[in-house]
Amino acid sequence: MMYPNRLPMLRVRVITALLVTVIIALNGCAPKTAASEKKGGKKGGEIPIVVTTKVSVRSVPVEIQVIGNVEAYSTVTVKAQITGLIEKVHFKEGDFVAKGAPLFSIDPSPFQASLSQVEANVARDKAILEQSRATLSRDQAQQKYQQAQAARFDNLFKQGIISKDQAEQMQTSADAISQSVKADMAAIQSAQASVAAGEAALRNSRIQLGYTSIRAPIDGRTGNLIAKEGNLASANVTELIAINEVQPIYVAFSVPESQLPTIKEFMSRGKLTVISAPPDDPANPERGTLTFVDNRVDANTGTIRLKATFDNVQRKLWPGQFVKVTVQLATRANAVVVPNQVVQTGQDGPFVYRVREDSSVEAVKVVTGSRVNEDIVIDKGLEPDDTVVLEGQLRLAPNMKIRTGGGKGGEGRKGGKKKE
Repeated sequence: MMYPNRLPMLRVRVITALLVTVIIALNGCAPKTAASEKKGGKKGGEIPIVVTTKVSVRSVPVEIQVIGNVEAYSTVTVKAQITGLIEKVHFKEGDFVAKGAPLFSIDPSPFQASLSQVEANVARDKAILEQSRATLSRDQAQQKYQQAQAARFDNLFKQGIISKDQAEQMQTSADAISQSVKADMAAIQSAQASVAAGEAALRNSRIQLGYTSIRAPIDGRTGNLIAKEGNLASANVTELIAINEVQPIYVAFSVPESQLPTIKEFMSRGKLTVISAPPDDPANPERGTLTFVDNRVDANTGTIRLKATFDNVQRKLWPGQFVKVTVQLATRANAVVVPNQVVQTGQDGPFVYRVREDSSVEAVKVVTGSRVNEDIVIDKGLEPDDTVVLEGQLRLAPNMKIRTGGGKGGEGRKGGKKKE
């Protein structure tokens, strides 16, 4: 049992023990702090080791970088032009097909039968036409004879040798044969029209028969097979397959309307090169040409749509794919370039640590320009052949002494990996 008059004594003992513990801890830290003060540059005395590089001067491209979308150069949906049973599919889904390659075969039997019937009708009409021509030739000969007879009988009548009735009968026969000739000529015209109609029907039947073999209208890659063997295809209704032309191919992208005057200016000087990097192979971009600028600015986004055409020989670009697009406008000569990691960001903006001749560093404010791969252009703040700190900036402060040591490149490393 604890008595109330002993509680103050216990509190005093606990407080005393805590004070002793704090004093011992402080005494243990004091020598370590003193030792650290002997080691820290301006805070101690150790000179930090950093990696430096030389500022380089080279030509760099002036370019616009955006994200674009790959579009097929053309897309064709193949449909049947006749109604019939799909007898054969000549490809596999996803195959690349050449223009004119067979895709589908529709049962040709009904169309072959129809063609045979039309051919027979045309042969019959041609025979009728020849028969009409023969009849015309016979009647023309008869007409000539009857007219000559009518002329003789008329002379005999005038001489009083035959009666008027006989002369009139001969003239009537001549007139009748003349009408037969006219009828024959009309029959020939009718037969000719029948032959022409039959030949038109014959051509149509041959076209219909030709539609039983469906061929690729363009070079491209086939998509999902919609209608398979054994299905009934309806004329101009049933979709069979969609083909995307991917060689060449489009990359569509949008740029701010403020950049349109610049693009138009450089387009007037010649073709603009566009570089597109597929996401699965960014190190080996495709090169194309800017071929389309839309005729209006999108009022909702303040951008204008452009398209570049790529040969896409290796088929790296795929319809629907999102890619990084770089439009190369011109080349900037004698640009000051440093690696990206040289530039640091402070409260007053970007800066770099420049190395003085006495191996001390100074923080120099810079104005940065465009990025070129792993490098960045310095518009203002550095001069050619300046030496800057590449690695180890976090250990530095203005006016500190440095030593150059190991790392990526070491002292004298050139900014940038290669000349553009």
